[in-house]
Amino acid sequence: MKHGKLQVFLNKEFKCAVSEDEIFRIVEIAGAVERKIKGEIEINIIGDELMKSLNKKYRQKNRTTDVLSFAWEEDGVIKSKTLGQIYISMPQIKRQSKENKVKEKDEFRKILTHGLLHLSGYDHQTDEEYKKMSKMEDKITNKCHAELDSASLAERS
Repeated sequence: MKHGKLQVFLNKEFKCAVSEDEIFRIVEIAGAVERKIKGEIEINIIGDELMKSLNKKYRQKNRTTDVLSFAWEEDGVIKSKTLGQIYISMPQIKRQSKENKVKEKDEFRKILTHGLLHLSGYDHQTDEEYKKMSKMEDKITNKCHAELDSASLAERS
């Protein structure tokens, strides 16, 4: 999907809580709110086994996680029109949505937004970084809820 300053490549190995159109729309909304979200973005919807393997290889953590983001221009080492890759574990999203008592699609939106923010330079290593990232994450997810949920209601009417 290409739209203005964004191009999204989507690979789905697992059934996802949201449609492809909604995934593309989430990325568009995030890019409109945070201007650093631009370029080519690869989004991979995967299972726990691959996520655990990636998490062990790149973060030395031998367990699954909800999202991993690989920014191509991190530390300015690689110059590319590709912003990076995001890997999302759908089984982990399902578990977290139950734990957090939220809908799967809402958890997915939050986690995709979190991954996009990591690609654009946000982090949460310090309290200050955490607050800044959380504020932007909330801003984007609230806009997603407002736009996507109202569109969904309009379609059902």
